[in-house]
Amino acid sequence: MDDDELVSAVAGGDDGALRELFSRHAPWMAARLRAVLPAPDVEDVLQETFVAVWRGAAGYRLGGAGGWLWGIARRQAALWLRRRGRTDLLLPALLAAGEGQPVDPTEAALLRAELADAVEALGPEGSPQRETWRLMYVEDRPVAEVAELMGVPEGTVKSRAYQIRRLMRAALRRHDSMPEGDRR
Repeated sequence: MDDDELVSAVAGGDDGALRELFSRHAPWMAARLRAVLPAPDVEDVLQETFVAVWRGAAGYRLGGAGGWLWGIARRQAALWLRRRGRTDLLLPALLAAGEGQPVDPTEAALLRAELADAVEALGPEGSPQRETWRLMYVEDRPVAEVAELMGVPEGTVKSRAYQIRRLMRAALRRHDSMPEGDRR
C-alpha cells in the first residue's frame, strides 16, 4: 500500500495501517524533531502526532501524505513547547523544523534577521497586528482562541492574519531584492 491508501485505511479504523505509517515515517520525523526539541520530548511529540493522525485521517486530502504528517508533527511540537512554557523556543524550532536539512548556523542567523525585519513591519510590540502574529504564528493558536484572547470577532482576526501575511511577504521580498552587502 502507498501512503495515501494507508491514510485512507486509518480513516476507516485500521490500526495496522497506522502502525505501518508510523514505521515508515517516525524515523525521519524523529530526526527532524530532535533538531528542535529536547531529546526526551521527541517520543512524546511523535506519539501525539500519530494520535492526531488517527483522529484526523478522515479529513486528509489525497496526495502528499509525508507533508501532511509533517504538518501535524510541527503543530504538535509547537503545542508541546507552549504547554511547557517554552515559547522562547517556538519560533526557532518551527523555522528549523521546516527545513529538510540540518540548519547551518550562519544561514539560521540570517533567517532570524530577515524574519525580525519582517516582524518589525507589523508595527510595535503589543500592537494588534503584532499580537495577532505572535498568537497565531508563534504560539500556533487557532483563530477562535486568538479572537477570545484579544476580545475581537473571529473575522477581525482573519483580516489581521491576511494583512500580516501581506506585510511580511512584502518585507521579505524587499530583503531578498537587497544587494548582498546591504543585508544585516
